[in-house]
Amino acid sequence: MTYTPPVAEQRFVLDHVVRIQELAAHPGFADATPDTVDAILEGAGAFAAGEYAPLNRIGDTVGARWRDGVVTMPEGYRAAYRAFVDSGWGSINGPVAFGGQGLPYALATVVMEDLGTANMGFSLINMLTPGAIEALVAHGSPEQQATWLPKLISGEWNGTMNLTEPQAGSDVGALRTSATPAGDGSWRIKGQKIYITFGEHDLTDNIVHLVLARTPGAPAGTKGISLFLVPKYRLNADGTPGAFNDVRCVSIEHKLGINASPTCTLSFGDNDDCHGWLIGAEMAGMRAMFTMMNNARLNVGLQGVQIAERATQQALGYARDRVQLGQPIIEHPDVRRMLVRMRALTQAARALVYYAAGQADRAHLGDDAARARLDLLTPLAKTWGTDIGCEVASLGVQIHGGMGFVEETGAAQHYRDIRIAPIYEGTNGIQAADLVNRKLPMAGGEVFASLVADIRAEAGDEAGLMALVDGIESVARWMLGNEASVEDRLAGSYPLTTMLSVATAGWLMARQARIAATEASDPGFAALKQVAARYFLDHVVPEAAGLEAAARGGAALFYQLDAETLAA
Repeated sequence: MTYTPPVAEQRFVLDHVVRIQELAAHPGFADATPDTVDAILEGAGAFAAGEYAPLNRIGDTVGARWRDGVVTMPEGYRAAYRAFVDSGWGSINGPVAFGGQGLPYALATVVMEDLGTANMGFSLINMLTPGAIEALVAHGSPEQQATWLPKLISGEWNGTMNLTEPQAGSDVGALRTSATPAGDGSWRIKGQKIYITFGEHDLTDNIVHLVLARTPGAPAGTKGISLFLVPKYRLNADGTPGAFNDVRCVSIEHKLGINASPTCTLSFGDNDDCHGWLIGAEMAGMRAMFTMMNNARLNVGLQGVQIAERATQQALGYARDRVQLGQPIIEHPDVRRMLVRMRALTQAARALVYYAAGQADRAHLGDDAARARLDLLTPLAKTWGTDIGCEVASLGVQIHGGMGFVEETGAAQHYRDIRIAPIYEGTNGIQAADLVNRKLPMAGGEVFASLVADIRAEAGDEAGLMALVDGIESVARWMLGNEASVEDRLAGSYPLTTMLSVATAGWLMARQARIAATEASDPGFAALKQVAARYFLDHVVPEAAGLEAAARGGAALFYQLDAETLAA
Protein backbone atom coordinates (compact mmCIF):
# COMPACT_ATOMS: atom_id res chain seq x y z
CA MET A 1 0.00 0.00 0.00
CA THR A 2 1.01 3.61 -0.38
CA TYR A 3 1.78 5.99 2.48
CA THR A 4 -0.11 9.27 2.81
CA PRO A 5 1.71 11.74 5.10
CA PRO A 6 -0.67 13.05 7.82
CA VAL A 7 0.34 16.65 7.16
CA ALA A 8 -2.77 18.33 8.63
CA GLU A 9 -2.47 16.30 11.84
CA GLN A 10 1.24 16.99 12.14
CA ARG A 11 0.73 20.72 11.67
CA PHE A 12 -2.09 20.81 14.22
CA VAL A 13 0.04 19.06 16.84
CA LEU A 14 2.99 21.33 16.13
CA ASP A 15 0.76 24.36 16.58
CA HIS A 16 -1.19 23.32 19.66
CA VAL A 17 0.95 20.78 21.49
CA VAL A 18 4.51 21.84 20.64
CA ARG A 19 3.34 25.46 20.28
CA ILE A 20 5.96 26.01 17.65
CA GLN A 21 5.07 29.68 17.28
CA GLU A 22 6.50 30.24 20.76
CA LEU A 23 9.75 28.60 19.66
CA ALA A 24 9.88 30.70 16.48
CA ALA A 25 9.56 33.86 18.61
CA HIS A 26 12.98 33.09 20.11
CA PRO A 27 15.99 34.38 18.11
CA GLY A 28 17.51 30.91 18.19
CA PHE A 29 14.64 29.52 16.12
CA ALA A 30 13.61 32.62 14.19
CA ASP A 31 13.89 30.77 10.87
CA ALA A 32 11.00 28.47 11.84
CA THR A 33 8.50 30.71 10.09
CA PRO A 34 5.06 29.40 9.11
CA ASP A 35 6.16 29.16 5.48
CA THR A 36 9.27 27.18 6.43
CA VAL A 37 7.25 24.84 8.64
CA ASP A 38 4.73 24.25 5.86
CA ALA A 39 7.50 23.59 3.33
CA ILE A 40 9.15 21.03 5.62
CA LEU A 41 5.87 19.26 6.36
CA GLU A 42 4.89 19.01 2.71
CA GLY A 43 8.39 18.29 1.43
CA ALA A 44 9.36 15.65 4.00
CA GLY A 45 6.09 13.82 3.53
CA ALA A 46 6.40 13.83 -0.23
CA PHE A 47 10.02 12.68 -0.05
CA ALA A 48 9.25 9.81 2.33
CA ALA A 49 6.25 8.67 0.30
CA GLY A 50 8.13 8.90 -2.98
CA GLU A 51 11.59 7.56 -2.06
CA TYR A 52 11.38 5.43 1.12
CA ALA A 53 7.88 3.90 0.98
CA PRO A 54 8.33 2.05 -2.34
CA LEU A 55 11.35 0.23 -0.86
CA ASN A 56 9.57 -1.01 2.25
CA ARG A 57 8.59 -4.40 0.86
CA ILE A 58 11.94 -5.28 -0.70
CA GLY A 59 13.61 -4.21 2.52
CA ASP A 60 11.56 -6.81 4.35
CA THR A 61 11.73 -9.65 1.84
CA VAL A 62 15.31 -9.24 0.61
CA GLY A 63 16.80 -7.23 3.43
CA ALA A 64 20.42 -6.44 4.16
CA ARG A 65 22.81 -9.20 3.05
CA TRP A 66 26.18 -10.10 4.64
CA ARG A 67 29.04 -11.81 2.82
CA ASP A 68 32.69 -11.95 3.92
CA GLY A 69 32.35 -8.92 6.18
CA VAL A 70 30.53 -6.78 3.60
CA VAL A 71 26.87 -5.77 3.99
CA THR A 72 24.93 -4.99 0.83
CA MET A 73 21.59 -3.21 0.94
CA PRO A 74 18.71 -4.08 -1.42
CA GLU A 75 18.37 -2.51 -4.85
CA GLY A 76 17.26 1.11 -4.72
CA TYR A 77 18.45 1.83 -1.19
CA ARG A 78 21.69 3.58 -2.08
CA ALA A 79 19.94 5.92 -4.51
CA ALA A 80 17.20 6.71 -1.99
CA TYR A 81 19.74 7.45 0.73
CA ARG A 82 21.71 9.63 -1.66
CA ALA A 83 18.50 11.55 -2.34
CA PHE A 84 18.03 12.00 1.42
CA VAL A 85 21.50 13.51 1.71
CA ASP A 86 21.14 15.70 -1.37
CA SER A 87 17.78 17.03 -0.19
CA GLY A 88 19.23 18.13 3.15
CA TRP A 89 16.71 16.32 5.33
CA GLY A 90 19.37 15.24 7.82
CA SER A 91 20.43 18.80 8.56
CA ILE A 92 17.13 20.21 9.85
CA ASN A 93 18.16 20.82 13.47
CA GLY A 94 21.94 20.52 13.12
CA PRO A 95 24.08 23.42 14.36
CA VAL A 96 24.44 26.12 11.71
CA ALA A 97 28.18 26.40 12.41
CA PHE A 98 28.67 22.89 11.02
CA GLY A 99 26.28 22.99 8.08
CA GLY A 100 22.95 22.45 9.81
CA GLN A 101 19.81 24.53 9.44
CA GLY A 102 19.44 25.25 13.16
CA LEU A 103 15.68 24.61 13.16
CA PRO A 104 13.73 23.11 16.08
CA TYR A 105 14.13 19.45 16.94
CA ALA A 106 10.34 19.22 16.75
CA LEU A 107 10.60 19.72 12.98
CA ALA A 108 13.28 17.05 12.72
CA THR A 109 10.83 14.83 14.60
CA VAL A 110 8.27 15.34 11.82
CA VAL A 111 10.85 14.38 9.20
CA MET A 112 11.84 11.30 11.20
CA GLU A 113 8.19 10.32 11.60
CA ASP A 114 7.62 10.46 7.85
CA LEU A 115 10.74 8.47 7.02
CA GLY A 116 9.94 5.79 9.58
CA THR A 117 6.28 5.52 8.66
CA ALA A 118 7.29 5.04 5.05
CA ASN A 119 10.01 2.49 5.85
CA MET A 120 10.88 1.87 9.50
CA GLY A 121 13.80 -0.48 8.89
CA PHE A 122 15.51 1.84 6.41
CA SER A 123 14.92 4.90 8.61
CA LEU A 124 17.10 3.45 11.37
CA ILE A 125 20.15 4.78 9.53
CA ASN A 126 18.64 8.23 9.96
CA MET A 127 17.63 7.68 13.59
CA LEU A 128 20.95 7.15 15.39
CA THR A 129 23.08 9.73 13.57
CA PRO A 130 21.38 12.70 15.34
CA GLY A 131 22.32 11.16 18.68
CA ALA A 132 25.96 10.94 17.61
CA ILE A 133 25.76 14.58 16.57
CA GLU A 134 24.36 15.56 19.96
CA ALA A 135 27.08 13.64 21.78
CA LEU A 136 29.80 15.41 19.80
CA VAL A 137 28.18 18.82 20.22
CA ALA A 138 27.91 18.34 23.98
CA HIS A 139 31.16 16.48 24.71
CA GLY A 140 33.48 16.54 21.69
CA SER A 141 36.55 18.73 21.33
CA PRO A 142 36.50 21.65 18.88
CA GLU A 143 38.76 19.66 16.57
CA GLN A 144 36.48 16.62 16.69
CA GLN A 145 33.45 18.79 16.02
CA ALA A 146 35.06 20.50 13.04
CA THR A 147 36.26 17.17 11.61
CA TRP A 148 33.22 14.97 12.04
CA LEU A 149 30.07 17.05 12.46
CA PRO A 150 29.70 18.45 8.91
CA LYS A 151 29.58 14.97 7.34
CA LEU A 152 27.32 13.58 10.07
CA ILE A 153 24.92 16.51 9.80
CA SER A 154 24.71 16.23 6.03
CA GLY A 155 24.20 12.47 6.34
CA GLU A 156 27.18 11.72 4.08
CA TRP A 157 28.47 9.61 6.97
CA ASN A 158 26.26 7.89 9.52
CA GLY A 159 26.80 7.42 13.24
CA THR A 160 26.34 4.28 15.34
CA MET A 161 26.08 3.55 19.06
CA ASN A 162 28.19 0.70 20.45
CA LEU A 163 27.28 -0.39 23.98
CA THR A 164 26.12 -3.99 24.02
CA GLU A 165 28.47 -6.96 24.25
CA PRO A 166 27.66 -10.69 24.45
CA GLN A 167 28.04 -10.70 28.24
CA ALA A 168 26.92 -7.10 28.79
CA GLY A 169 23.39 -6.29 27.64
CA SER A 170 21.44 -4.09 30.02
CA ASP A 171 24.38 -4.41 32.43
CA VAL A 172 26.60 -1.98 30.50
CA GLY A 173 29.13 -1.90 33.34
CA ALA A 174 30.13 -5.49 32.53
CA LEU A 175 31.64 -4.55 29.16
CA ARG A 176 35.17 -5.75 28.32
CA THR A 177 36.14 -3.76 25.24
CA SER A 178 39.47 -2.11 25.99
CA ALA A 179 41.22 1.09 24.97
CA THR A 180 44.97 1.55 25.43
CA PRO A 181 47.03 4.64 24.53
CA ALA A 182 48.62 4.37 21.09
CA GLY A 183 51.19 7.09 21.75
CA ASP A 184 49.98 9.43 19.01
CA GLY A 185 46.92 10.88 20.76
CA SER A 186 44.68 8.02 19.69
CA TRP A 187 43.78 4.85 21.57
CA ARG A 188 43.92 1.26 20.36
CA ILE A 189 40.45 -0.29 20.61
CA LYS A 190 39.98 -4.01 21.05
CA GLY A 191 36.80 -5.98 21.67
CA GLN A 192 33.43 -6.98 20.26
CA LYS A 193 30.04 -5.26 20.16
CA ILE A 194 26.71 -6.80 19.20
CA TYR A 195 23.36 -5.47 17.97
CA ILE A 196 24.95 -2.49 16.22
CA THR A 197 22.36 -0.85 13.98
CA PHE A 198 23.74 -0.05 10.53
CA GLY A 199 27.21 -0.89 11.82
CA GLU A 200 28.17 -1.95 8.30
CA HIS A 201 26.50 -1.18 4.96
CA ASP A 202 27.14 0.25 1.49
CA LEU A 203 25.15 3.50 1.74
CA THR A 204 27.89 5.88 2.96
CA ASP A 205 31.63 6.24 2.40
CA ASN A 206 32.42 6.15 6.11
CA ILE A 207 30.75 5.07 9.34
CA VAL A 208 31.38 6.83 12.65
CA HIS A 209 31.15 4.43 15.57
CA LEU A 210 30.77 5.80 19.09
CA VAL A 211 32.20 3.03 21.26
CA LEU A 212 32.21 2.49 25.02
CA ALA A 213 35.46 0.94 26.26
CA ARG A 214 37.51 0.55 29.42
CA THR A 215 40.94 2.20 29.76
CA PRO A 216 43.89 0.68 31.68
CA GLY A 217 43.41 0.78 35.44
CA ALA A 218 39.80 1.97 35.18
CA PRO A 219 37.50 0.86 38.00
CA ALA A 220 34.89 -1.82 37.47
CA GLY A 221 31.33 -0.94 36.55
CA THR A 222 30.02 2.08 34.68
CA LYS A 223 32.36 4.49 36.49
CA GLY A 224 35.31 3.06 34.57
CA ILE A 225 33.86 3.48 31.08
CA SER A 226 35.05 5.98 28.48
CA LEU A 227 33.59 6.95 25.09
CA PHE A 228 35.59 6.82 21.86
CA LEU A 229 35.03 7.90 18.29
CA VAL A 230 36.06 4.98 16.09
CA PRO A 231 35.61 5.47 12.32
CA LYS A 232 35.42 2.65 9.83
CA TYR A 233 38.14 4.48 7.90
CA ARG A 234 40.73 6.79 9.38
CA LEU A 235 40.94 10.13 7.62
CA ASN A 236 43.55 11.48 5.25
CA ALA A 237 45.05 14.91 5.81
CA ASP A 238 42.37 16.42 3.58
CA GLY A 239 39.55 14.85 5.63
CA THR A 240 38.63 12.14 3.15
CA PRO A 241 38.37 8.47 4.18
CA GLY A 242 41.75 6.79 4.13
CA ALA A 243 43.17 3.68 5.78
CA PHE A 244 40.83 0.91 6.94
CA ASN A 245 40.55 1.11 10.74
CA ASP A 246 40.38 -2.61 11.60
CA VAL A 247 36.63 -2.61 12.34
CA ARG A 248 35.04 -5.75 10.94
CA CYS A 249 31.45 -6.89 10.67
CA VAL A 250 31.63 -10.61 11.48
CA SER A 251 27.89 -11.27 11.07
CA ILE A 252 24.43 -9.74 10.96
CA GLU A 253 21.39 -11.00 12.83
CA HIS A 254 18.44 -12.86 11.28
CA LYS A 255 15.49 -11.10 12.87
CA LEU A 256 11.73 -11.06 13.33
CA GLY A 257 11.48 -7.69 11.59
CA ILE A 258 13.29 -4.51 10.49
CA ASN A 259 15.13 -6.62 7.93
CA ALA A 260 16.19 -3.51 6.00
CA SER A 261 18.32 -2.54 9.01
CA PRO A 262 21.55 -4.57 9.30
CA THR A 263 22.02 -5.48 12.96
CA CYS A 264 25.74 -6.14 13.15
CA THR A 265 28.28 -7.88 15.31
CA LEU A 266 31.43 -5.75 15.10
CA SER A 267 34.93 -6.83 15.98
CA PHE A 268 37.42 -4.09 16.81
CA GLY A 269 41.19 -4.52 16.58
CA ASP A 270 41.60 -8.09 15.40
CA ASN A 271 44.95 -6.97 13.94
CA ASP A 272 45.67 -4.47 16.75
CA ASP A 273 45.21 -1.60 14.31
CA CYS A 274 41.88 -0.11 15.39
CA HIS A 275 42.26 3.48 16.54
CA GLY A 276 39.75 5.56 18.48
CA TRP A 277 39.73 9.08 19.84
CA LEU A 278 38.48 9.90 23.32
CA ILE A 279 35.27 11.94 23.49
CA GLY A 280 35.12 14.05 26.63
CA ALA A 281 37.02 13.07 29.74
CA GLU A 282 38.40 9.64 30.47
CA MET A 283 35.95 7.57 32.55
CA ALA A 284 33.09 9.96 31.74
CA GLY A 285 31.77 7.79 28.94
CA MET A 286 28.36 7.01 30.34
CA ARG A 287 27.49 10.68 30.74
CA ALA A 288 28.45 11.32 27.12
CA MET A 289 26.67 8.22 25.87
CA PHE A 290 23.48 9.10 27.72
CA THR A 291 23.29 12.23 25.58
CA MET A 292 23.06 9.96 22.57
CA MET A 293 20.80 7.41 24.25
CA ASN A 294 18.19 9.92 25.39
CA ASN A 295 17.89 11.27 21.85
CA ALA A 296 17.51 7.71 20.58
CA ARG A 297 14.86 6.88 23.18
CA LEU A 298 12.63 9.70 21.99
CA ASN A 299 13.08 8.51 18.42
CA VAL A 300 12.23 4.95 19.40
CA GLY A 301 9.03 6.21 21.03
CA LEU A 302 8.38 7.95 17.73
CA GLN A 303 8.72 4.58 15.98
CA GLY A 304 5.57 3.54 17.82
CA VAL A 305 3.80 6.50 16.20
CA GLN A 306 5.26 5.62 12.81
CA ILE A 307 4.03 2.04 12.74
CA ALA A 308 0.72 2.97 14.36
CA GLU A 309 0.12 5.53 11.60
CA ARG A 310 1.06 3.11 8.83
CA ALA A 311 -0.97 0.24 10.29
CA THR A 312 -3.98 2.51 10.77
CA GLN A 313 -3.86 3.80 7.22
CA GLN A 314 -3.62 0.28 5.85
CA ALA A 315 -6.44 -1.03 8.07
CA LEU A 316 -8.74 1.83 7.06
CA GLY A 317 -8.09 1.17 3.39
CA TYR A 318 -8.74 -2.54 3.78
CA ALA A 319 -11.89 -2.00 5.85
CA ARG A 320 -13.36 0.31 3.20
CA ASP A 321 -12.77 -2.23 0.43
CA ARG A 322 -13.44 -5.58 2.10
CA VAL A 323 -17.10 -6.60 1.81
CA GLN A 324 -18.60 -9.14 4.23
CA LEU A 325 -22.25 -9.82 5.07
CA GLY A 326 -23.32 -7.49 2.29
CA GLN A 327 -21.41 -4.37 3.31
CA PRO A 328 -17.85 -3.06 3.73
CA ILE A 329 -16.51 -4.21 7.07
CA ILE A 330 -15.88 -0.59 8.05
CA GLU A 331 -19.62 -0.49 8.77
CA HIS A 332 -19.47 -3.32 11.34
CA PRO A 333 -19.54 -2.07 14.96
CA ASP A 334 -16.59 -4.11 16.22
CA VAL A 335 -14.44 -3.06 13.28
CA ARG A 336 -15.46 0.56 13.93
CA ARG A 337 -14.41 0.07 17.56
CA MET A 338 -10.97 -1.11 16.52
CA LEU A 339 -10.49 1.60 13.91
CA VAL A 340 -11.48 4.43 16.27
CA ARG A 341 -9.16 2.97 18.90
CA MET A 342 -6.31 2.88 16.39
CA ARG A 343 -6.94 6.50 15.44
CA ALA A 344 -7.16 7.64 19.05
CA LEU A 345 -4.06 5.80 20.25
CA THR A 346 -2.00 6.95 17.28
CA GLN A 347 -2.96 10.59 17.77
CA ALA A 348 -2.34 10.41 21.52
CA ALA A 349 1.09 8.83 21.12
CA ARG A 350 2.04 11.45 18.54
CA ALA A 351 0.96 14.21 20.91
CA LEU A 352 3.09 12.82 23.74
CA VAL A 353 6.23 12.35 21.64
CA TYR A 354 5.89 15.74 19.92
CA TYR A 355 5.33 17.38 23.31
CA ALA A 356 8.60 15.85 24.53
CA ALA A 357 10.34 17.15 21.38
CA GLY A 358 9.05 20.64 22.13
CA GLN A 359 10.47 20.41 25.64
CA ALA A 360 13.82 19.37 24.11
CA ASP A 361 13.76 22.55 22.03
CA ARG A 362 13.00 24.71 25.07
CA ALA A 363 15.81 23.00 26.97
CA HIS A 364 18.13 23.80 24.05
CA LEU A 365 17.19 27.46 24.50
CA GLY A 366 18.21 27.33 28.15
CA ASP A 367 14.91 26.57 29.90
CA ASP A 368 15.90 24.47 32.93
CA ALA A 369 12.30 23.60 33.78
CA ALA A 370 11.82 22.23 30.26
CA ARG A 371 15.02 20.19 30.63
CA ALA A 372 13.69 18.63 33.83
CA ARG A 373 10.32 17.92 32.27
CA LEU A 374 12.01 16.32 29.26
CA ASP A 375 13.88 14.03 31.63
CA LEU A 376 10.55 12.99 33.16
CA LEU A 377 8.85 12.57 29.78
CA THR A 378 11.56 10.50 28.07
CA PRO A 379 10.72 7.14 29.71
CA LEU A 380 7.02 7.83 29.11
CA ALA A 381 7.50 8.56 25.41
CA LYS A 382 9.76 5.58 24.87
CA THR A 383 7.71 3.06 26.85
CA TRP A 384 4.14 4.01 26.08
CA GLY A 385 4.87 5.10 22.51
CA THR A 386 6.28 1.69 21.65
CA ASP A 387 3.53 -0.16 23.50
CA ILE A 388 0.98 1.75 21.44
CA GLY A 389 2.81 0.89 18.24
CA CYS A 390 2.57 -2.80 19.11
CA GLU A 391 -1.10 -2.62 20.06
CA VAL A 392 -2.15 -0.68 16.98
CA ALA A 393 -0.17 -2.93 14.64
CA SER A 394 -1.84 -5.96 16.26
CA LEU A 395 -5.26 -4.39 15.74
CA GLY A 396 -4.31 -3.80 12.11
CA VAL A 397 -3.65 -7.52 11.66
CA GLN A 398 -7.00 -8.30 13.31
CA ILE A 399 -8.94 -6.02 10.99
CA HIS A 400 -7.43 -7.80 8.00
CA GLY A 401 -8.74 -11.10 9.36
CA GLY A 402 -7.02 -14.13 7.90
CA MET A 403 -5.30 -11.94 5.34
CA GLY A 404 -3.60 -10.09 8.18
CA PHE A 405 -1.76 -13.30 9.02
CA VAL A 406 -0.63 -13.63 5.40
CA GLU A 407 2.53 -11.77 4.46
CA GLU A 408 1.28 -10.47 1.11
CA THR A 409 -0.90 -7.77 2.67
CA GLY A 410 1.96 -6.20 4.63
CA ALA A 411 -0.05 -5.98 7.86
CA ALA A 412 2.14 -8.65 9.46
CA GLN A 413 5.31 -6.74 8.59
CA HIS A 414 4.17 -3.75 10.64
CA TYR A 415 3.63 -6.02 13.63
CA ARG A 416 7.00 -7.72 13.16
CA ASP A 417 8.87 -4.46 12.62
CA ILE A 418 7.58 -2.67 15.73
CA ARG A 419 8.10 -5.57 18.14
CA ILE A 420 11.75 -4.61 18.64
CA ALA A 421 10.88 -1.10 19.81
CA PRO A 422 9.89 -2.00 23.41
CA ILE A 423 13.19 -3.91 23.67
CA TYR A 424 16.03 -1.79 22.31
CA GLU A 425 17.45 1.50 23.60
CA GLY A 426 16.74 0.28 27.13
CA THR A 427 13.86 -2.16 27.56
CA ASN A 428 10.54 -0.72 28.60
CA GLY A 429 10.95 -2.36 32.00
CA ILE A 430 14.21 -0.46 32.47
CA GLN A 431 12.48 2.75 31.40
CA ALA A 432 9.78 2.16 34.01
CA ALA A 433 12.40 1.50 36.68
CA ASP A 434 14.12 4.73 35.68
CA LEU A 435 10.83 6.59 36.11
CA VAL A 436 10.21 5.46 39.69
CA ASN A 437 13.82 5.37 40.88
CA ARG A 438 15.19 8.53 39.27
CA LYS A 439 12.55 10.69 37.66
CA LEU A 440 9.76 10.78 40.25
CA PRO A 441 12.15 11.90 43.04
CA MET A 442 13.80 14.65 40.93
CA ALA A 443 13.99 17.94 42.82
CA GLY A 444 12.19 16.41 45.76
CA GLY A 445 9.27 15.37 43.54
CA GLU A 446 8.69 18.90 42.23
CA VAL A 447 9.22 18.00 38.55
CA PHE A 448 6.52 15.34 38.76
CA ALA A 449 4.26 17.64 40.78
CA SER A 450 4.62 20.40 38.18
CA LEU A 451 3.43 18.10 35.37
CA VAL A 452 0.46 16.95 37.43
CA ALA A 453 -0.40 20.57 38.26
CA ASP A 454 -0.41 21.51 34.57
CA ILE A 455 -2.70 18.60 33.74
CA ARG A 456 -5.12 19.60 36.51
CA ALA A 457 -5.07 23.27 35.57
CA GLU A 458 -5.96 22.76 31.90
CA ALA A 459 -8.08 19.59 31.94
CA GLY A 460 -9.77 19.84 35.30
CA ASP A 461 -13.25 19.56 33.78
CA GLU A 462 -12.49 16.00 32.61
CA ALA A 463 -13.66 13.94 35.59
CA GLY A 464 -12.21 10.66 34.37
CA LEU A 465 -8.82 12.22 33.72
CA MET A 466 -8.81 13.81 37.17
CA ALA A 467 -9.63 10.45 38.75
CA LEU A 468 -6.64 8.97 36.94
CA VAL A 469 -4.43 11.79 38.19
CA ASP A 470 -5.68 11.19 41.74
CA GLY A 471 -4.65 7.56 41.41
CA ILE A 472 -1.23 8.49 40.04
CA GLU A 473 -0.57 10.86 42.93
CA SER A 474 -1.64 8.20 45.42
CA VAL A 475 0.72 5.64 43.91
CA ALA A 476 3.56 8.17 43.75
CA ARG A 477 3.15 9.06 47.43
CA TRP A 478 3.24 5.38 48.31
CA MET A 479 6.33 4.77 46.20
CA LEU A 480 8.21 7.82 47.42
CA GLY A 481 7.35 7.21 51.07
CA ASN A 482 8.78 4.69 53.49
CA GLU A 483 6.03 2.10 53.04
CA ALA A 484 7.08 0.63 49.67
CA SER A 485 10.28 -1.38 49.37
CA VAL A 486 12.60 -1.13 46.37
CA GLU A 487 11.08 -4.38 45.05
CA ASP A 488 7.56 -3.01 45.55
CA ARG A 489 8.38 0.10 43.54
CA LEU A 490 9.88 -1.88 40.71
CA ALA A 491 6.97 -4.35 40.66
CA GLY A 492 4.56 -1.45 40.20
CA SER A 493 6.74 0.69 37.96
CA TYR A 494 5.31 -0.46 34.62
CA PRO A 495 1.64 0.11 35.53
CA LEU A 496 2.53 3.55 36.91
CA THR A 497 4.43 4.42 33.73
CA THR A 498 1.35 3.58 31.68
CA MET A 499 -0.89 5.57 34.01
CA LEU A 500 1.25 8.70 33.84
CA SER A 501 1.71 8.37 30.07
CA VAL A 502 -2.04 8.08 29.49
CA ALA A 503 -2.74 11.02 31.80
CA THR A 504 -0.24 13.22 29.97
CA ALA A 505 -1.53 12.16 26.56
CA GLY A 506 -5.13 12.61 27.75
CA TRP A 507 -4.37 16.17 28.80
CA LEU A 508 -2.93 16.92 25.34
CA MET A 509 -5.85 15.23 23.57
CA ALA A 510 -8.38 17.21 25.59
CA ARG A 511 -6.60 20.41 24.60
CA GLN A 512 -6.66 19.47 20.93
CA ALA A 513 -10.36 18.56 20.99
CA ARG A 514 -11.24 21.89 22.57
CA ILE A 515 -9.22 23.84 20.00
CA ALA A 516 -10.47 21.79 17.05
CA ALA A 517 -14.06 22.50 18.02
CA THR A 518 -13.56 26.25 17.61
CA GLU A 519 -10.55 26.83 15.36
CA ALA A 520 -10.17 23.97 12.87
CA SER A 521 -11.08 25.14 9.36
CA ASP A 522 -11.78 21.61 8.06
CA PRO A 523 -15.02 20.20 9.55
CA GLY A 524 -13.98 16.62 8.84
CA PHE A 525 -10.65 17.09 10.61
CA ALA A 526 -12.36 18.72 13.58
CA ALA A 527 -14.90 15.91 13.86
CA LEU A 528 -12.22 13.21 13.69
CA LYS A 529 -10.10 14.98 16.30
CA GLN A 530 -13.04 15.30 18.69
CA VAL A 531 -14.10 11.67 18.30
CA ALA A 532 -10.53 10.43 18.77
CA ALA A 533 -10.09 12.57 21.88
CA ARG A 534 -13.47 11.54 23.28
CA TYR A 535 -12.66 7.87 22.80
CA PHE A 536 -9.30 8.32 24.48
CA LEU A 537 -10.76 10.17 27.46
CA ASP A 538 -13.79 7.91 27.88
CA HIS A 539 -12.19 4.52 27.16
CA VAL A 540 -8.39 4.58 27.43
CA VAL A 541 -8.18 6.83 30.49
CA PRO A 542 -10.47 4.57 32.60
CA GLU A 543 -8.44 1.54 31.51
CA ALA A 544 -5.31 3.24 32.83
CA ALA A 545 -7.05 4.20 36.07
CA GLY A 546 -7.74 0.50 36.59
CA LEU A 547 -3.98 -0.11 36.80
CA GLU A 548 -3.74 1.53 40.23
CA ALA A 549 -4.19 -1.79 42.01
CA ALA A 550 -1.35 -3.32 40.01
CA ALA A 551 0.88 -0.30 40.63
CA ARG A 552 0.32 -0.62 44.41
CA GLY A 553 0.23 -4.40 44.53
CA GLY A 554 3.82 -4.84 45.64
CA ALA A 555 6.26 -7.61 44.84
CA ALA A 556 5.39 -10.21 47.48
CA LEU A 557 3.11 -12.29 45.23
CA PHE A 558 5.82 -12.58 42.58
CA TYR A 559 8.23 -14.13 45.06
CA GLN A 560 5.94 -16.61 46.79
CA LEU A 561 7.42 -19.23 44.48
CA ASP A 562 11.13 -19.88 44.35
CA ALA A 563 12.77 -19.70 40.94
CA GLU A 564 12.92 -23.48 40.52
CA THR A 565 9.19 -23.91 41.19
CA LEU A 566 8.27 -20.99 38.96
CA ALA A 567 10.28 -22.44 36.10
CA ALA A 568 9.08 -26.03 36.56
